[in-house]
Amino acid sequence: MNGKPRITNRTFVLTAVIGSLLIMASLMAFTFWSSRQTSNATNEAVSAVSSFYLEAMADRRAKLITNQINNNFDQMEKAVAYIKEENIQSIEELRAVIGKMKSLLSLNRFALVDEDNVVYTQYTTYTGGSRHEFLEKETMPDRVISTVSIYGSSRQLCLASSISDLRIQGKPFRACFVQIDISDIADLLAFDDQGRTYFGLYSANGANLSGTELGPVISDQNFLQAIKYLVPQNVWEEHCDHFARGEVGNITFFSGDQEETLYYVPIPGTGWEVAVLIREKVIQDQIRDISEKTLATGRNMILFSLISVLVLASILLLEYHQLSKERLEEEKEHSRAYQNMANTDPLTGIRNKHAYMETEASLNEQIARGEIDKLGVVVCDINGLKQVNDTQGHAAGDQLIKDACMMICEYFMHGAVFRIGGDEFVVLLQGKGYDTMDEVLAALNRKAEENIPGNEVVVATGSSVLEPGDQNLHVMFERADQTMYERKKELKRLGAKSRDQ
Repeated sequence: MNGKPRITNRTFVLTAVIGSLLIMASLMAFTFWSSRQTSNATNEAVSAVSSFYLEAMADRRAKLITNQINNNFDQMEKAVAYIKEENIQSIEELRAVIGKMKSLLSLNRFALVDEDNVVYTQYTTYTGGSRHEFLEKETMPDRVISTVSIYGSSRQLCLASSISDLRIQGKPFRACFVQIDISDIADLLAFDDQGRTYFGLYSANGANLSGTELGPVISDQNFLQAIKYLVPQNVWEEHCDHFARGEVGNITFFSGDQEETLYYVPIPGTGWEVAVLIREKVIQDQIRDISEKTLATGRNMILFSLISVLVLASILLLEYHQLSKERLEEEKEHSRAYQNMANTDPLTGIRNKHAYMETEASLNEQIARGEIDKLGVVVCDINGLKQVNDTQGHAAGDQLIKDACMMICEYFMHGAVFRIGGDEFVVLLQGKGYDTMDEVLAALNRKAEENIPGNEVVVATGSSVLEPGDQNLHVMFERADQTMYERKKELKRLGAKSRDQ
Protein backbone atom coordinates (compact mmCIF):
# COMPACT_ATOMS: atom_id res chain seq x y z
CA MET A 1 0.00 0.00 0.00
CA ASN A 2 1.29 3.45 -0.94
CA GLY A 3 -1.45 5.47 0.84
CA LYS A 4 -3.41 6.38 -2.34
CA PRO A 5 -7.17 5.62 -2.42
CA ARG A 6 -8.00 2.57 -4.52
CA ILE A 7 -10.68 2.82 -7.26
CA THR A 8 -13.00 -0.14 -6.97
CA ASN A 9 -15.61 -1.47 -9.36
CA ARG A 10 -18.27 -0.22 -7.01
CA THR A 11 -16.74 3.27 -7.01
CA PHE A 12 -16.43 3.24 -10.81
CA VAL A 13 -20.01 2.14 -11.25
CA LEU A 14 -21.26 4.64 -8.68
CA THR A 15 -19.28 7.43 -10.35
CA ALA A 16 -20.56 6.44 -13.77
CA VAL A 17 -24.16 6.29 -12.51
CA ILE A 18 -23.99 9.58 -10.62
CA GLY A 19 -22.12 11.24 -13.50
CA SER A 20 -24.66 9.97 -16.01
CA LEU A 21 -27.53 11.14 -13.84
CA LEU A 22 -25.93 14.56 -13.43
CA ILE A 23 -25.33 14.83 -17.19
CA MET A 24 -28.88 13.74 -17.95
CA ALA A 25 -30.25 16.10 -15.30
CA SER A 26 -28.18 18.95 -16.77
CA LEU A 27 -29.39 18.11 -20.27
CA MET A 28 -33.01 17.97 -19.08
CA ALA A 29 -32.66 21.25 -17.20
CA PHE A 30 -31.03 22.89 -20.20
CA THR A 31 -33.77 21.49 -22.45
CA PHE A 32 -36.55 22.92 -20.25
CA TRP A 33 -34.72 26.24 -19.89
CA SER A 34 -34.21 26.45 -23.65
CA SER A 35 -37.84 25.61 -24.28
CA ARG A 36 -38.95 28.39 -21.93
CA GLN A 37 -36.63 30.89 -23.62
CA THR A 38 -37.79 29.74 -27.04
CA SER A 39 -41.43 30.06 -26.02
CA ASN A 40 -40.91 33.61 -24.74
CA ALA A 41 -38.96 34.61 -27.83
CA THR A 42 -41.64 33.04 -30.05
CA ASN A 43 -44.41 34.99 -28.30
CA GLU A 44 -42.47 38.23 -28.67
CA ALA A 45 -41.80 37.52 -32.35
CA VAL A 46 -45.45 36.67 -33.01
CA SER A 47 -46.57 39.91 -31.34
CA ALA A 48 -44.06 41.97 -33.32
CA VAL A 49 -44.99 40.36 -36.64
CA SER A 50 -48.71 40.65 -35.85
CA SER A 51 -48.42 44.38 -35.05
CA PHE A 52 -46.49 45.06 -38.24
CA TYR A 53 -48.99 43.05 -40.29
CA LEU A 54 -51.98 44.78 -38.66
CA GLU A 55 -50.63 48.29 -39.22
CA ALA A 56 -49.78 47.58 -42.86
CA MET A 57 -53.13 45.92 -43.61
CA ALA A 58 -55.20 48.64 -41.92
CA ASP A 59 -53.28 51.44 -43.66
CA ARG A 60 -53.55 49.70 -47.03
CA ARG A 61 -57.31 49.26 -46.75
CA ALA A 62 -57.78 52.88 -45.69
CA LYS A 63 -55.86 53.99 -48.79
CA LEU A 64 -57.97 51.73 -51.03
CA ILE A 65 -61.15 53.43 -49.78
CA THR A 66 -59.59 56.91 -50.11
CA ASN A 67 -58.55 56.15 -53.70
CA GLN A 68 -62.05 54.91 -54.49
CA ILE A 69 -63.58 58.11 -53.06
CA ASN A 70 -61.19 60.37 -55.01
CA ASN A 71 -61.82 58.37 -58.19
CA ASN A 72 -65.59 58.83 -57.85
CA PHE A 73 -65.21 62.60 -57.37
CA ASP A 74 -62.99 62.74 -60.47
CA GLN A 75 -65.51 60.76 -62.50
CA MET A 76 -68.34 63.08 -61.35
CA GLU A 77 -66.33 66.06 -62.59
CA LYS A 78 -65.99 64.38 -65.98
CA ALA A 79 -69.72 63.61 -66.05
CA VAL A 80 -70.68 67.22 -65.28
CA ALA A 81 -68.23 68.51 -67.90
CA TYR A 82 -69.82 66.21 -70.48
CA ILE A 83 -73.37 67.24 -69.51
CA LYS A 84 -72.47 70.93 -69.86
CA GLU A 85 -71.52 70.30 -73.49
CA GLU A 86 -74.82 68.56 -74.29
CA ASN A 87 -77.79 70.59 -75.56
CA ILE A 88 -80.39 69.01 -73.29
CA GLN A 89 -83.96 70.07 -74.13
CA SER A 90 -86.11 67.89 -71.86
CA ILE A 91 -86.20 65.91 -68.63
CA GLU A 92 -86.20 62.68 -70.67
CA GLU A 93 -82.96 63.72 -72.40
CA LEU A 94 -81.43 64.63 -69.04
CA ARG A 95 -82.28 61.22 -67.59
CA ALA A 96 -80.83 59.50 -70.65
CA VAL A 97 -77.55 61.43 -70.29
CA ILE A 98 -77.40 60.62 -66.56
CA GLY A 99 -77.84 56.92 -67.42
CA LYS A 100 -75.06 57.17 -69.99
CA MET A 101 -72.68 58.72 -67.43
CA LYS A 102 -73.48 55.98 -64.93
CA SER A 103 -72.62 53.31 -67.48
CA LEU A 104 -69.52 54.88 -69.04
CA LEU A 105 -67.94 56.18 -65.82
CA SER A 106 -69.11 53.42 -63.42
CA LEU A 107 -70.95 55.90 -61.15
CA ASN A 108 -73.40 54.28 -58.73
CA ARG A 109 -76.73 56.13 -58.25
CA PHE A 110 -75.46 59.27 -60.01
CA ALA A 111 -77.84 62.23 -59.68
CA LEU A 112 -78.03 66.01 -60.29
CA VAL A 113 -79.68 68.62 -58.03
CA ASP A 114 -81.16 71.93 -59.24
CA GLU A 115 -81.44 75.23 -57.35
CA ASP A 116 -84.79 74.14 -55.83
CA ASN A 117 -83.18 70.97 -54.39
CA VAL A 118 -85.02 68.79 -56.90
CA VAL A 119 -83.01 65.61 -57.52
CA TYR A 120 -82.79 64.15 -61.04
CA THR A 121 -81.77 60.50 -61.47
CA GLN A 122 -81.83 58.14 -64.45
CA TYR A 123 -85.31 56.92 -63.60
CA THR A 124 -87.06 59.46 -61.37
CA THR A 125 -87.24 63.00 -60.00
CA TYR A 126 -87.86 63.90 -56.35
CA THR A 127 -87.44 66.66 -53.78
CA GLY A 128 -84.18 66.01 -51.94
CA GLY A 129 -84.01 68.74 -49.30
CA SER A 130 -85.26 66.49 -46.50
CA ARG A 131 -83.54 63.33 -47.71
CA HIS A 132 -79.99 64.64 -48.14
CA GLU A 133 -78.35 66.61 -45.35
CA PHE A 134 -75.82 68.30 -47.64
CA LEU A 135 -78.72 70.16 -49.35
CA GLU A 136 -79.99 71.73 -46.13
CA LYS A 137 -77.42 74.54 -46.27
CA GLU A 138 -77.83 77.42 -48.68
CA THR A 139 -74.25 77.01 -49.85
CA MET A 140 -72.30 73.74 -49.74
CA PRO A 141 -68.56 72.94 -49.81
CA ASP A 142 -66.89 71.74 -53.00
CA ARG A 143 -66.97 68.17 -51.67
CA VAL A 144 -69.17 66.51 -49.05
CA ILE A 145 -68.67 62.95 -47.78
CA SER A 146 -71.39 61.44 -45.58
CA THR A 147 -72.88 58.13 -44.51
CA VAL A 148 -76.57 57.62 -45.18
CA SER A 149 -79.14 54.91 -44.53
CA ILE A 150 -81.85 54.04 -47.04
CA TYR A 151 -84.89 51.83 -46.78
CA GLY A 152 -84.39 51.49 -43.06
CA SER A 153 -81.22 49.37 -43.00
CA SER A 154 -79.04 49.63 -46.12
CA ARG A 155 -76.09 51.93 -45.41
CA GLN A 156 -74.32 53.85 -48.16
CA LEU A 157 -71.45 56.26 -48.65
CA CYS A 158 -72.72 59.49 -50.22
CA LEU A 159 -70.25 61.63 -52.18
CA ALA A 160 -71.59 65.06 -53.16
CA SER A 161 -69.91 67.81 -55.16
CA SER A 162 -71.03 71.39 -55.80
CA ILE A 163 -71.30 72.52 -59.42
CA SER A 164 -71.63 75.86 -61.16
CA ASP A 165 -72.37 77.23 -64.63
CA LEU A 166 -74.77 74.39 -65.44
CA ARG A 167 -78.22 75.37 -66.69
CA ILE A 168 -80.73 73.02 -68.23
CA GLN A 169 -83.89 74.47 -69.75
CA GLY A 170 -82.97 77.76 -68.11
CA LYS A 171 -82.77 76.29 -64.59
CA PRO A 172 -79.43 76.44 -62.66
CA PHE A 173 -78.09 73.22 -61.10
CA ARG A 174 -76.13 73.37 -57.83
CA ALA A 175 -74.80 69.88 -57.05
CA CYS A 176 -74.29 66.27 -58.11
CA PHE A 177 -73.79 63.14 -56.01
CA VAL A 178 -73.30 59.37 -56.03
CA GLN A 179 -74.13 56.72 -53.42
CA ILE A 180 -71.99 53.60 -52.94
CA ASP A 181 -73.19 50.53 -51.00
CA ILE A 182 -70.93 49.97 -48.01
CA SER A 183 -71.30 46.24 -48.61
CA ASP A 184 -69.50 46.71 -51.96
CA ILE A 185 -66.66 48.50 -50.17
CA ALA A 186 -66.49 45.67 -47.61
CA ASP A 187 -66.20 43.10 -50.41
CA LEU A 188 -63.25 45.06 -51.83
CA LEU A 189 -61.47 44.98 -48.45
CA ALA A 190 -62.19 41.36 -47.47
CA PHE A 191 -59.31 39.06 -46.45
CA ASP A 192 -58.74 35.63 -47.98
CA ASP A 193 -57.72 34.10 -44.62
CA GLN A 194 -60.93 34.54 -42.60
CA GLY A 195 -60.53 32.72 -39.30
CA ARG A 196 -57.14 34.31 -38.66
CA THR A 197 -57.41 37.93 -39.87
CA TYR A 198 -60.53 40.10 -39.50
CA PHE A 199 -61.55 43.64 -40.43
CA GLY A 200 -64.46 46.02 -39.89
CA LEU A 201 -65.62 49.52 -40.88
CA TYR A 202 -66.97 51.67 -38.05
CA SER A 203 -68.57 55.11 -37.64
CA ALA A 204 -67.36 57.71 -35.13
CA ASN A 205 -69.73 56.31 -32.46
CA GLY A 206 -68.43 52.75 -33.01
CA ALA A 207 -71.37 51.45 -35.08
CA ASN A 208 -70.48 48.54 -37.37
CA LEU A 209 -70.96 49.79 -40.95
CA SER A 210 -69.58 46.82 -42.89
CA GLY A 211 -71.51 44.08 -41.09
CA THR A 212 -68.27 42.08 -40.79
CA GLU A 213 -67.01 40.35 -37.66
CA LEU A 214 -63.89 41.64 -35.89
CA GLY A 215 -62.85 38.35 -34.29
CA PRO A 216 -64.96 36.16 -31.98
CA VAL A 217 -65.03 38.61 -29.05
CA ILE A 218 -65.99 41.91 -30.70
CA SER A 219 -67.85 40.07 -33.49
CA ASP A 220 -70.26 42.37 -35.39
CA GLN A 221 -71.18 44.51 -32.38
CA ASN A 222 -70.69 48.23 -31.86
CA PHE A 223 -66.90 48.52 -31.55
CA LEU A 224 -66.78 50.89 -28.59
CA GLN A 225 -69.47 49.04 -26.65
CA ALA A 226 -67.74 45.69 -27.29
CA ILE A 227 -64.36 46.82 -25.90
CA LYS A 228 -65.83 48.69 -22.93
CA TYR A 229 -65.40 45.73 -20.59
CA LEU A 230 -62.19 44.43 -22.17
CA VAL A 231 -59.96 47.37 -21.18
CA PRO A 232 -59.73 49.76 -18.21
CA GLN A 233 -62.16 52.70 -18.12
CA ASN A 234 -59.50 55.34 -18.88
CA VAL A 235 -58.22 53.32 -21.85
CA TRP A 236 -61.77 52.89 -23.16
CA GLU A 237 -62.40 56.65 -22.91
CA GLU A 238 -59.16 57.26 -24.79
CA HIS A 239 -60.29 55.04 -27.68
CA CYS A 240 -63.72 56.71 -27.71
CA ASP A 241 -61.90 60.03 -28.08
CA HIS A 242 -59.76 58.58 -30.91
CA PHE A 243 -62.88 57.50 -32.79
CA ALA A 244 -64.60 60.84 -32.26
CA ARG A 245 -61.57 62.77 -33.55
CA GLY A 246 -60.65 60.28 -36.31
CA GLU A 247 -57.23 59.19 -35.02
CA VAL A 248 -55.03 56.09 -35.26
CA GLY A 249 -55.00 53.62 -32.38
CA ASN A 250 -54.37 50.04 -31.26
CA ILE A 251 -55.89 47.87 -28.53
CA THR A 252 -54.58 44.83 -26.71
CA PHE A 253 -57.05 42.71 -24.75
CA PHE A 254 -57.54 39.14 -23.58
CA SER A 255 -59.82 36.61 -25.26
CA GLY A 256 -60.05 34.00 -22.52
CA ASP A 257 -56.42 33.53 -21.49
CA GLN A 258 -55.06 34.61 -24.88
CA GLU A 259 -53.82 38.10 -25.66
CA GLU A 260 -55.26 39.68 -28.83
CA THR A 261 -54.22 42.87 -30.66
CA LEU A 262 -56.09 45.04 -33.16
CA TYR A 263 -55.21 48.22 -35.04
CA TYR A 264 -57.48 50.95 -36.45
CA VAL A 265 -56.88 53.93 -38.75
CA PRO A 266 -59.20 56.72 -39.97
CA ILE A 267 -60.41 57.15 -43.54
CA PRO A 268 -60.05 60.90 -44.22
CA GLY A 269 -63.26 62.83 -44.80
CA THR A 270 -65.64 59.95 -44.04
CA GLY A 271 -65.76 59.89 -40.24
CA TRP A 272 -64.96 56.16 -40.51
CA GLU A 273 -62.34 53.97 -38.89
CA VAL A 274 -61.13 50.71 -40.45
CA ALA A 275 -60.00 48.15 -37.86
CA VAL A 276 -57.96 44.99 -38.43
CA LEU A 277 -57.40 42.13 -35.96
CA ILE A 278 -55.17 39.07 -36.32
CA ARG A 279 -55.66 36.15 -33.97
CA GLU A 280 -52.27 35.59 -32.38
CA LYS A 281 -53.60 32.45 -30.71
CA VAL A 282 -53.87 30.69 -34.07
CA ILE A 283 -50.24 31.41 -34.90
CA GLN A 284 -48.99 30.66 -31.40
CA ASP A 285 -50.88 27.33 -31.25
CA GLN A 286 -49.30 26.19 -34.50
CA ILE A 287 -45.82 27.13 -33.32
CA ARG A 288 -46.46 25.68 -29.86
CA ASP A 289 -47.54 22.30 -31.31
CA ILE A 290 -44.33 22.05 -33.29
CA SER A 291 -42.29 23.13 -30.25
CA GLU A 292 -43.88 20.55 -27.93
CA LYS A 293 -43.35 17.71 -30.41
CA THR A 294 -39.72 18.67 -30.82
CA LEU A 295 -39.15 18.84 -27.04
CA ALA A 296 -40.85 15.44 -26.50
CA THR A 297 -38.63 13.88 -29.12
CA GLY A 298 -35.60 15.52 -27.54
CA ARG A 299 -36.39 14.13 -24.08
CA ASN A 300 -36.74 10.59 -25.47
CA MET A 301 -33.54 10.81 -27.44
CA ILE A 302 -31.55 11.92 -24.38
CA LEU A 303 -32.06 8.38 -22.96
CA PHE A 304 -30.18 6.84 -25.85
CA SER A 305 -27.48 9.40 -26.58
CA LEU A 306 -26.83 13.02 -27.37
CA ILE A 307 -25.76 12.05 -30.88
CA SER A 308 -29.10 10.35 -31.55
CA VAL A 309 -30.88 13.46 -30.35
CA LEU A 310 -28.87 15.66 -32.68
CA VAL A 311 -29.43 13.32 -35.65
CA LEU A 312 -33.18 13.08 -35.06
CA ALA A 313 -33.46 16.82 -34.48
CA SER A 314 -31.67 17.45 -37.77
CA ILE A 315 -34.07 15.10 -39.61
CA LEU A 316 -37.08 16.78 -38.03
CA LEU A 317 -35.77 20.23 -38.92
CA LEU A 318 -35.18 19.17 -42.51
CA GLU A 319 -38.68 17.67 -42.77
CA TYR A 320 -40.24 20.75 -41.17
CA HIS A 321 -38.27 23.02 -43.50
CA GLN A 322 -39.44 21.05 -46.55
CA LEU A 323 -43.05 20.99 -45.32
CA SER A 324 -42.98 24.73 -44.67
CA LYS A 325 -41.47 25.33 -48.10
CA GLU A 326 -44.19 23.27 -49.81
CA ARG A 327 -46.97 24.97 -47.87
CA LEU A 328 -45.48 28.39 -48.61
CA GLU A 329 -45.35 27.61 -52.34
CA GLU A 330 -48.94 26.34 -52.24
CA GLU A 331 -50.14 29.49 -50.46
CA LYS A 332 -48.23 31.65 -52.95
CA GLU A 333 -49.90 29.87 -55.86
CA HIS A 334 -53.35 30.35 -54.30
CA SER A 335 -52.57 34.00 -53.54
CA ARG A 336 -51.38 34.63 -57.10
CA ALA A 337 -54.49 32.96 -58.53
CA TYR A 338 -56.86 35.05 -56.38
CA GLN A 339 -54.92 38.22 -57.11
CA ASN A 340 -55.02 37.58 -60.87
CA MET A 341 -58.78 37.00 -60.77
CA ALA A 342 -59.38 40.22 -58.82
CA ASN A 343 -57.10 42.30 -61.06
CA THR A 344 -58.04 40.95 -64.53
CA ASP A 345 -60.60 42.48 -66.92
CA PRO A 346 -62.79 39.55 -68.05
CA LEU A 347 -63.42 40.93 -71.56
CA THR A 348 -59.86 41.76 -72.64
CA GLY A 349 -57.74 39.69 -70.26
CA ILE A 350 -55.58 42.69 -69.27
CA ARG A 351 -55.40 44.36 -65.87
CA ASN A 352 -58.54 46.14 -64.69
CA LYS A 353 -59.46 49.28 -62.77
CA HIS A 354 -58.87 47.58 -59.38
CA ALA A 355 -55.32 46.67 -60.46
CA TYR A 356 -54.77 50.24 -61.66
CA MET A 357 -55.87 51.67 -58.30
CA GLU A 358 -53.43 49.39 -56.45
CA THR A 359 -50.61 50.32 -58.84
CA GLU A 360 -51.52 54.00 -58.50
CA ALA A 361 -51.31 53.81 -54.70
CA SER A 362 -47.89 52.11 -54.89
CA LEU A 363 -46.52 54.64 -57.41
CA ASN A 364 -47.85 57.55 -55.33
CA GLU A 365 -45.83 56.30 -52.36
CA GLN A 366 -42.68 56.02 -54.51
CA ILE A 367 -43.24 59.51 -55.93
CA ALA A 368 -43.65 60.90 -52.41
CA ARG A 369 -40.35 59.29 -51.40
CA GLY A 370 -38.59 60.62 -54.49
CA GLU A 371 -37.78 57.13 -55.79
CA ILE A 372 -39.10 57.75 -59.33
CA ASP A 373 -37.73 60.25 -61.84
CA LYS A 374 -38.94 58.69 -65.10
CA LEU A 375 -42.62 57.79 -65.38
CA GLY A 376 -44.99 58.21 -68.32
CA VAL A 377 -48.76 57.81 -68.56
CA VAL A 378 -50.79 57.41 -71.76
CA VAL A 379 -54.60 57.67 -71.77
CA CYS A 380 -56.33 55.88 -74.67
CA ASP A 381 -59.99 56.21 -75.70
CA ILE A 382 -61.79 54.21 -78.42
CA ASN A 383 -63.57 56.31 -81.06
CA GLY A 384 -67.04 55.27 -82.24
CA LEU A 385 -67.84 52.62 -79.62
CA LYS A 386 -71.33 54.01 -79.01
CA GLN A 387 -72.06 54.09 -82.76
CA VAL A 388 -71.00 50.43 -83.10
CA ASN A 389 -73.10 49.40 -80.07
CA ASP A 390 -76.15 51.27 -81.39
CA THR A 391 -75.94 50.04 -85.00
CA GLN A 392 -74.29 46.62 -84.77
CA GLY A 393 -75.04 45.49 -81.25
CA HIS A 394 -72.98 45.03 -78.06
CA ALA A 395 -71.27 41.89 -79.37
CA ALA A 396 -69.70 44.01 -82.10
CA GLY A 397 -68.90 46.67 -79.51
CA ASP A 398 -67.14 44.09 -77.34
CA GLN A 399 -65.12 42.94 -80.36
CA LEU A 400 -64.14 46.56 -81.04
CA ILE A 401 -62.93 46.89 -77.43
CA LYS A 402 -60.87 43.69 -77.75
CA ASP A 403 -59.39 44.78 -81.10
CA ALA A 404 -58.49 48.18 -79.67
CA CYS A 405 -56.92 46.53 -76.62
CA MET A 406 -54.85 44.25 -78.88
CA MET A 407 -53.61 47.24 -80.86
CA ILE A 408 -52.67 49.20 -77.71
CA CYS A 409 -50.85 46.22 -76.20
CA GLU A 410 -49.04 45.55 -79.48
CA TYR A 411 -47.63 49.07 -79.64
CA PHE A 412 -46.94 49.45 -75.91
CA MET A 413 -45.30 46.06 -75.43
CA HIS A 414 -42.95 47.57 -72.84
CA GLY A 415 -45.72 49.21 -70.78
CA ALA A 416 -48.38 48.17 -68.27
CA VAL A 417 -51.83 48.40 -69.92
CA PHE A 418 -55.05 48.75 -67.85
CA ARG A 419 -58.70 48.95 -68.88
CA ILE A 420 -60.27 51.44 -66.45
CA GLY A 421 -63.62 52.09 -68.15
CA GLY A 422 -65.90 50.99 -70.97
CA ASP A 423 -63.78 52.50 -73.75
CA GLU A 424 -60.88 53.91 -71.75
CA PHE A 425 -57.39 52.44 -71.25
CA VAL A 426 -54.33 53.65 -69.37
CA VAL A 427 -50.70 52.71 -70.07
CA LEU A 428 -47.96 53.24 -67.45
CA LEU A 429 -44.42 53.44 -68.80
CA GLN A 430 -41.06 53.09 -67.08
CA GLY A 431 -37.61 52.00 -68.21
CA LYS A 432 -37.50 51.08 -71.90
CA GLY A 433 -41.20 51.85 -72.29
CA TYR A 434 -40.59 55.41 -71.05
CA ASP A 435 -37.55 55.90 -73.30
CA THR A 436 -39.51 54.88 -76.46
CA MET A 437 -42.83 56.50 -75.47
CA ASP A 438 -42.77 59.35 -78.03
CA GLU A 439 -41.73 57.02 -80.86
CA VAL A 440 -44.46 54.48 -80.04
CA LEU A 441 -47.13 57.20 -79.64
CA ALA A 442 -46.28 58.63 -83.05
CA ALA A 443 -46.56 55.17 -84.65
CA LEU A 444 -49.90 54.45 -82.93
CA ASN A 445 -51.33 57.83 -83.95
CA ARG A 446 -50.34 57.23 -87.60
CA LYS A 447 -52.02 53.83 -87.47
CA ALA A 448 -55.21 55.38 -86.03
CA GLU A 449 -55.36 57.95 -88.84
CA GLU A 450 -54.75 55.25 -91.47
CA ASN A 451 -57.68 53.25 -90.05
CA ILE A 452 -60.23 56.09 -90.38
CA PRO A 453 -61.19 55.57 -94.07
CA GLY A 454 -61.76 51.85 -93.59
CA ASN A 455 -63.82 52.21 -90.38
CA GLU A 456 -61.19 50.17 -88.54
CA VAL A 457 -60.06 50.63 -84.95
CA VAL A 458 -59.38 54.28 -84.11
CA VAL A 459 -57.85 55.10 -80.71
CA ALA A 460 -57.35 58.63 -79.40
CA THR A 461 -54.31 59.06 -77.15
CA GLY A 462 -52.98 61.62 -74.73
CA SER A 463 -49.76 61.46 -72.74
CA SER A 464 -47.91 63.03 -69.86
CA VAL A 465 -44.62 62.46 -67.99
CA LEU A 466 -43.60 63.02 -64.39
CA GLU A 467 -42.62 66.66 -63.91
CA PRO A 468 -40.98 68.44 -60.95
CA GLY A 469 -43.70 69.31 -58.47
CA ASP A 470 -45.99 66.40 -59.39
CA GLN A 471 -47.08 64.83 -56.10
CA ASN A 472 -49.09 61.92 -57.45
CA LEU A 473 -50.07 59.98 -60.54
CA HIS A 474 -53.49 61.62 -60.69
CA VAL A 475 -51.94 64.97 -61.71
CA MET A 476 -50.19 63.25 -64.63
CA PHE A 477 -53.40 61.42 -65.57
CA GLU A 478 -55.36 64.68 -65.76
CA ARG A 479 -52.80 66.23 -68.12
CA ALA A 480 -52.80 63.14 -70.33
CA ASP A 481 -56.61 63.01 -70.28
CA GLN A 482 -56.83 66.63 -71.45
CA THR A 483 -54.46 66.03 -74.38
CA MET A 484 -56.44 62.90 -75.26
CA TYR A 485 -59.64 64.95 -75.59
CA GLU A 486 -57.80 67.40 -77.89
CA ARG A 487 -56.67 64.42 -79.97
CA LYS A 488 -60.28 63.17 -80.23
CA LYS A 489 -61.30 66.51 -81.68
CA GLU A 490 -58.47 66.29 -84.21
CA LEU A 491 -59.48 62.74 -85.21
CA LYS A 492 -63.09 63.86 -85.57
CA ARG A 493 -61.98 66.56 -88.02
CA LEU A 494 -60.17 63.82 -89.97
CA GLY A 495 -63.41 61.84 -90.25
CA ALA A 496 -63.29 59.51 -87.23
CA LYS A 497 -66.51 58.55 -85.48
CA SER A 498 -67.19 60.21 -82.13
CA ARG A 499 -69.52 59.41 -79.23
CA ASP A 500 -72.32 61.64 -80.50
CA GLN A 501 -72.32 60.03 -83.96
